[in-house]
This record gives sequence, C-alpha cells and structure tokens, in this order.
Amino acid sequence: MNFELTEEQQMIRQSARDYAQRELIKDVLERDAKAEYPAHHVKALAELGFLGMLVDTKYDGGGMDTISYVLAMEEFSKVDSSVSVIMSVNNSLVCYGIEEFGTEEQKEKFLKPLARGEITGAFLLSEPNAGSDATSQKTLAVDMGDHYIVNGTKNWITNGNTASTYIVIAQTYPEKGHKGINALLVDRHAPGISLGPHEDKMGMRSSDTHSVMFTDVKVPKENRIGEDGFGFKFAMKTLEGGRIGIAAQALGIASGAYERAVRYAKERKAFGTEIINHQAIGFKLAEMHTRIEAARYFCLKAAWLKDQHQPYGTASAMAKYYAAETAMYVTTEAVQIHGGYGYVREYHVERLMREAKLTQIYEGTSEIQQIIIARAIMND
Repeated sequence: MNFELTEEQQMIRQSARDYAQRELIKDVLERDAKAEYPAHHVKALAELGFLGMLVDTKYDGGGMDTISYVLAMEEFSKVDSSVSVIMSVNNSLVCYGIEEFGTEEQKEKFLKPLARGEITGAFLLSEPNAGSDATSQKTLAVDMGDHYIVNGTKNWITNGNTASTYIVIAQTYPEKGHKGINALLVDRHAPGISLGPHEDKMGMRSSDTHSVMFTDVKVPKENRIGEDGFGFKFAMKTLEGGRIGIAAQALGIASGAYERAVRYAKERKAFGTEIINHQAIGFKLAEMHTRIEAARYFCLKAAWLKDQHQPYGTASAMAKYYAAETAMYVTTEAVQIHGGYGYVREYHVERLMREAKLTQIYEGTSEIQQIIIARAIMND
C-alpha cells in the first residue's frame, strides 16, 4: 500500500477542507442548537460533486476512489458531522447499493439524479425491534404479482424527510427468515407513507432523522433490487462499505477535537506557562495523536482494499470499531483539556463529544463490529 496521496486525492481533500473551514463553521453552532437542516450546505456539496463522488461517471457521478471519500469525510466531519452523515448515506448506503446491485433501468431512473445530487436518498433498515438484529424485520412487503404492498415502521432514518428515494429492507417470506427479505426502491412521496416527528437527538442534531411508517404502500416489482430474497445479503454488503464512511466520520470528529485541543493548550496559561508545557497535558495530546494516526491507517487500509476489489468486510469493521472508540476518547480528553470552557458550546468540543457518541452506535454498534472481527478470527 502506497501511503503517498495522488495529486487528485490531495485536491479533493483540500476542496473539502476549504469548504468546511470557510462555510460549515459559520453556522454549525446555530444549526446544532436549533436542530436545523443544512439545506444550503447540501446543495453546495452537490454542486461540488461530493454527494455522488463514488459513482461511476457514466451514471453522472464523480468517479472518485474510496480513499478520496475517506479524506473528504474526515475534513467535513472535523467541523460538522450532521452534514457529513448526509453525504455518507447518499454515497455509501444508497448510491453504492443501486450501482453495485441494481438493474440498468434502476440506475437510469434512481442512481443518476442521486449521483448528481439533485435528490438525496435514505436507507431504511432499522426498526423499533430490529436494530443490531437486522434479521428480525417486521416490515412486510407482500407479493401481489406485479407489485408489493408494504406495511411497517422504520426508525432512526437519516434523510427520512428530505430524501426523495428510499431503499426499504422488508420481509416478504417470514417463514424463510433472513432469506425471505427483499430490498425495494420506494418513492418517498408514495401514498401511504407518513413520518414521525423529527428526532430530538443528543448529537448530529441538524441531520434529518425520523421514523417512517408504511400503510399499504404500493411498490412496483421492477423496483426490487436483486433476486427475490436478496434483501438481507444486500443490506449486509452495503453496510460493509457504509462502515468505511462512518469510520472516516469518527476519524474526522477526533481530528477536529484534537486540533482544537492543541490550539487551546498552546494559548492557555497556567502556573506561569502554556498548559501544553505541562506533562499532564502533553501526555494527553500524545495519546490522542497516536490513536488518531492509528485510526487513520485503519480507514485508509479498508478504503484501499475496497478500491483494489479485495475483501474488505473485516477491515471496515476494524476501522469503524477503532475509529469510533478513538473519537469518544479524544473528544472526552479535548473537553478535559479545555476545562470549564470545554463544557460550553462556544468552544465546539462539547458538540464534537456528543457527535462522537453516535459513531459507536449507528451502522453497527461497536459490539457488532467486535462480533464481526471475532468471527473472522474464528474462520481464519
């Protein structure tokens, strides 16, 4: 693996960094406080090509590699993970699944506008009683011949209200268990779809998160992705790539908190000198920096394996697990280094700590990642 970035990768990272540090930072605190959706930032990311950056150019995407995606996700997440999670879902969970497993007709109808950023998508897997245990789907897609009738509830759906296209994971043959699950492309505005209230979350507050209810929603059979019963395998394959995006997000949160902690430690004085000169603070920063660098290598390795078309499921689980744990550790220490100032909104690190927590939970909890890694060890 070559650790030297290409000129294109460096340009993509710089473009993301410039926008995050120049534009996202302006209103991130206000949007967090008001739980306000970042509509103008999403539009800007679409214009910059970040919402479909992994999609092949023949489907109107950016044709970029996964390493570039990791670099961009890190830079946006240093400032605002509410924006980066929208980018992550659209790229990793929605565009990827359609491009990899969809028909040419589905790519023409759904993938192209998603890749252009004209619309956004959402991935509907979690349910009130089917979170980590994704095999326990209760949402039903009853086969009616040329269409399905969908009934059920999905929750914790990022882009639940703002998306135009849903990928819905639903059970068609309950007696077959996970082999009876299908993945369906559904129009967000189809009759029978309703939303719960905007979730009042601890972190990533300006991202759009809702429960979605389906009541006799008609979905054409040509909107099924893959063969009959492919839905669970589709979801697991899609999540493998999604974990790389969330690992990069966790890396960015940790990096953003670390950079703020270093700046503060160089400015704040105590006992006659800047606090960075005190061993207690210096050792904290050394540990934070080391963990961040290790998390970065995990993320880049998983991305490199994906780009090389090699198996990357275990690597992406390791990246997400370690990066999420690192984000929680680093942000907590960043608050500690800031002291009382770290506990108020103005200095950002308390917000980054709230955002870090979610990376240990969504798209597979840290415990689920450990299970994946442990199974890989047993099967080695």
